[in-house]
Amino acid sequence: MALHKLQVDDFYDDSFKLIAIHCRLEDYRLAYLINKYLGLKLERKDKDIDFKYLESSYSIFEWDNETEYILWNLISNMCKKEEDGLASTGTLFNKSEKVLKTFNLISEFKKVDYFIKISDEIQNVNEKLIVHKLQAIPQIITSYTVDPLKIKSKDHLIF
Repeated sequence: MALHKLQVDDFYDDSFKLIAIHCRLEDYRLAYLINKYLGLKLERKDKDIDFKYLESSYSIFEWDNETEYILWNLISNMCKKEEDGLASTGTLFNKSEKVLKTFNLISEFKKVDYFIKISDEIQNVNEKLIVHKLQAIPQIITSYTVDPLKIKSKDHLIF
């Protein structure tokens, strides 16, 4: 009797392009500038990407270009959350300090502020042209393409 092994990874299609963006703007301002310079129609989704039951959440903007069969996503890579710090007992003042913690959607790219995920069925997106247009935006520090196959936590980009 033959033994058949089924790989779960066989069903996941890596047919998306990923562009990293370094920018200190708020997410809504960046989405506006990308819409203006690239001619997109990104809109904020009702629900953010949430991991580990409200430990961290990441904003996401989306536009489904049905005429060209391209799905565009602008995803925040950083979540800054204020939490209570550890206080030592037996101190004179019982004041708990707040600590600002930073979480990353893709932990391999801690310095990246945002990602653009482009899912296209026909493979007609020119990544170099998009990166060139993004670098023309004065508020963006830099942008570059990222190989999704080299990301260990690429399952965070499935939504």
